[in-house]
Amino acid sequence: MNKKLILPTEVKVCATCSYWDGARMVDTELRLVVIGEDCLGECLAQSKCSYGLNDVRRETDACAWEHLAPDAADPESGNRR
Repeated sequence: MNKKLILPTEVKVCATCSYWDGARMVDTELRLVVIGEDCLGECLAQSKCSYGLNDVRRETDACAWEHLAPDAADPESGNRR
Protein backbone atom coordinates (compact mmCIF):
# COMPACT_ATOMS: atom_id res chain seq x y z
CA MET A 1 0.00 0.00 0.00
CA ASN A 2 1.31 3.42 -0.96
CA LYS A 3 1.69 5.88 1.93
CA LYS A 4 -0.20 9.16 1.66
CA LEU A 5 1.13 12.48 2.91
CA ILE A 6 -0.94 15.44 4.07
CA LEU A 7 0.69 18.82 3.48
CA PRO A 8 -0.43 22.35 4.32
CA THR A 9 -0.75 24.39 1.12
CA GLU A 10 1.77 26.93 2.46
CA VAL A 11 4.65 24.41 2.28
CA LYS A 12 6.76 25.27 -0.76
CA VAL A 13 7.08 21.92 -2.51
CA CYS A 14 6.01 21.00 -6.04
CA ALA A 15 2.79 19.32 -4.86
CA THR A 16 1.48 22.62 -3.47
CA CYS A 17 2.22 24.61 -6.63
CA SER A 18 -0.53 25.46 -9.08
CA TYR A 19 1.85 24.70 -12.01
CA TRP A 20 2.41 21.05 -10.95
CA ASP A 21 0.13 18.49 -12.61
CA GLY A 22 0.79 15.37 -10.52
CA ALA A 23 -1.92 13.31 -8.83
CA ARG A 24 -3.14 15.07 -5.71
CA MET A 25 -6.28 15.80 -3.74
CA VAL A 26 -6.74 19.41 -2.64
CA ASP A 27 -8.99 20.42 0.25
CA THR A 28 -9.43 24.18 -0.21
CA GLU A 29 -11.47 24.57 2.97
CA LEU A 30 -8.79 23.05 5.21
CA ARG A 31 -5.96 24.26 2.92
CA LEU A 32 -4.38 20.80 2.64
CA VAL A 33 -2.92 18.73 -0.18
CA VAL A 34 -2.84 14.92 -0.09
CA ILE A 35 -0.29 13.11 -2.28
CA GLY A 36 1.32 9.70 -2.55
CA GLU A 37 4.74 9.42 -0.91
CA ASP A 38 6.52 8.94 -4.25
CA CYS A 39 4.15 10.93 -6.48
CA LEU A 40 5.68 12.25 -9.70
CA GLY A 41 4.24 14.96 -11.93
CA GLU A 42 5.20 17.54 -14.52
CA CYS A 43 6.08 21.12 -13.69
CA LEU A 44 4.20 23.07 -16.36
CA ALA A 45 6.31 26.20 -15.80
CA GLN A 46 9.63 24.39 -16.36
CA SER A 47 8.40 21.52 -18.60
CA LYS A 48 10.13 18.85 -16.51
CA CYS A 49 9.14 15.97 -14.24
CA SER A 50 9.45 16.49 -10.50
CA TYR A 51 8.46 14.68 -7.34
CA GLY A 52 5.65 16.16 -5.25
CA LEU A 53 7.97 16.60 -2.26
CA ASN A 54 10.62 18.44 -4.29
CA ASP A 55 11.65 21.50 -2.22
CA VAL A 56 11.26 24.51 -4.54
CA ARG A 57 13.76 26.55 -2.51
CA ARG A 58 16.45 24.39 -4.15
CA GLU A 59 15.17 25.02 -7.67
CA THR A 60 16.64 27.35 -10.26
CA ASP A 61 15.39 30.82 -11.11
CA ALA A 62 13.08 29.18 -13.68
CA CYS A 63 10.87 27.93 -10.82
CA ALA A 64 7.63 29.92 -10.71
CA TRP A 65 6.01 28.39 -7.60
CA GLU A 66 2.48 29.72 -7.23
CA HIS A 67 0.17 29.10 -4.28
CA LEU A 68 -2.77 26.76 -4.91
CA ALA A 69 -5.24 28.88 -2.93
CA PRO A 70 -7.41 31.17 -5.03
CA ASP A 71 -6.83 34.90 -4.76
CA ALA A 72 -8.89 36.66 -2.12
CA ALA A 73 -11.93 38.48 -3.46
CA ASP A 74 -12.10 42.24 -3.04
CA PRO A 75 -15.08 42.72 -0.68
CA GLU A 76 -16.13 46.03 -2.27
CA SER A 77 -16.11 45.04 -5.92
CA GLY A 78 -16.35 41.25 -5.67
CA ASN A 79 -13.38 41.01 -8.06
CA ARG A 80 -10.40 38.81 -7.38
CA ARG A 81 -7.12 40.54 -6.62
